[in-house]
Amino acid sequence: MSAREPFFAGLVYNEEGLPARTAYVGADACYAIPDGDFLRHVDAIEVDRQALARIKEYLLSIKDVVIEGVMQMLGSDDPFTRAAIEMNLQNLEKILDMPPEEANIAELRTWLWMTGFRVVVDVHGQVVHVEMPGMTDEE
Repeated sequence: MSAREPFFAGLVYNEEGLPARTAYVGADACYAIPDGDFLRHVDAIEVDRQALARIKEYLLSIKDVVIEGVMQMLGSDDPFTRAAIEMNLQNLEKILDMPPEEANIAELRTWLWMTGFRVVVDVHGQVVHVEMPGMTDEE
């Protein structure tokens, strides 16, 4: 993910609710997390992987509902579509390896922002929790 914008740019906040900015240290994308009067720079890819792992865990916990919803949106009911959707859920983290335009990251980021999605991290870049309507870390 080096040399490109962090996946969750504009969606990462510190525990006090202040937004983390994006920055680059050399070619490495970082989140600059407010910590008092300082900004702590952490590798964006590490935060992005943690957040995506939490999202994946949640989606897999309601896999049948997700698959049915996607199939209904697609207007499809064949077993090959079902298998393809399930495979994509299982490999969700691979989206970080895709070119941003191919993964429609800008559109996805906008949609997440509109739903109230947030990734809350501590000053060391550890994901504390992911906020998304309908999803809680306790589920």
